[in-house]
Amino acid sequence: MTRVAIIGAGPCGLSQLRAFRSAADKGMEIPEIVCFERQSDWGGLWNYTWRTGTDEHGEPAHSSMYRYLWSNGPKECLEFGDYSFEEHFGKPIPSFPPREPLRDYIVGRADKSNIRDWVRFNHAVRDVQFNNETGQFTLRATNLVDNEDTDELFDYVVVATGHFSVPNIPQIEGIDTFPGRVIHGHDFRDAVEFAGQQVLVVGASYSAEDIALQSLKYGAKTVTCTYRTGAMGFKWPEGIEELPLVDRFEGNTAYFSNGDTREIDSVILCTGYLHHFPFLPENLRLATHNRLYPGTLYKGVVWIDNPKVIYLGMQDQYYTFSMFDAQAWYAREIILGHIKLPSASEMTVDAKSWQDREEALEDPIQDIDFQTDYCKDLCRELDYDLDWDITAENFKHWEHHKEENIVTYRDKAHRSPVTGTTAPLHHADWWSEMDDTAKSFLG
Repeated sequence: MTRVAIIGAGPCGLSQLRAFRSAADKGMEIPEIVCFERQSDWGGLWNYTWRTGTDEHGEPAHSSMYRYLWSNGPKECLEFGDYSFEEHFGKPIPSFPPREPLRDYIVGRADKSNIRDWVRFNHAVRDVQFNNETGQFTLRATNLVDNEDTDELFDYVVVATGHFSVPNIPQIEGIDTFPGRVIHGHDFRDAVEFAGQQVLVVGASYSAEDIALQSLKYGAKTVTCTYRTGAMGFKWPEGIEELPLVDRFEGNTAYFSNGDTREIDSVILCTGYLHHFPFLPENLRLATHNRLYPGTLYKGVVWIDNPKVIYLGMQDQYYTFSMFDAQAWYAREIILGHIKLPSASEMTVDAKSWQDREEALEDPIQDIDFQTDYCKDLCRELDYDLDWDITAENFKHWEHHKEENIVTYRDKAHRSPVTGTTAPLHHADWWSEMDDTAKSFLG
């Protein structure tokens, strides 16, 4: 029997497991599925932990979740096509849930899918090698509970480990003698820690935006965001400012490239993450910066040099869970033999055409249209249904709301691409709502 290894049981891995369960429920014969998950439960990044650095087994801590995190995009833009929020919670809920109910939604579909027996928890994949003669992979994994290694053969490998868990940490002159706290956003756990402080946030993307707001909301005295190529440019509340790139530190003083200085108590590096696959040999390992269409992947999924290797969720992302589903359904159809892949040269030409289009994009609205078209392209041959046009419309409204007011965009309501229902408004505005528990949010 064909055997498929899935590495990771976060949102991408769960999408792949769901895709195979969906096929089985429709009477299709599916391969033997084995999913290897390093953590003790599924959910990936959404598994909040107080731990930073290493986990209980001495493995790198995977999660970047922090207390008081609320969705920074409308839930309607990440809704599963086959499992609505309304189905899960039994009623419509507001568009911007906090972390706890979002995780409940993600794992809720998995819990109802009868796929847990396919997952080996507390198993870290150490090495994957492909044998050209047999056409199979040898995968070595460590059972972290008893510290035993096993080697097994597989016909396909699905890499679903994500790319937001290994921090990119730049070197800044003088930071080694900075007397305050220095952390990467990966290790940010509680904004209350920075109450009363003058905080420097290094970076200009989603994590910088949200951690800056969180820090001010929960009591930071000031937040200075520093950028390399361009400011985020929002209409920030009083207490948040943006300055060009920090050049160096001298004691508590930060010196910026425009000549300004600020006294700083703590530094939070929101400088992105690395695509990191230490278990893969170079000839199977994706090497890319964070972009909407990674190179060497046909349809953003298939490793062109060896189509038995599948990558999920390796893009820079507007879409998340629904795009992971589309990718997983597409990968499933390849593995089941329902989609025949073109030659390597044809796949390369197709990927290049997408990248050429990506490189001509000029603004977030064009980015959204690009990724919407990508998801539609995947789904042309799939039994996965979602109204991608409604989702794109939601994304564009969200972008405009953020431009209007970065503090109030979470107070808006969006329309479900699955049910067509417009979400109710939350009972409190986000800036004044200090309680992020599911009980408070769901009423």
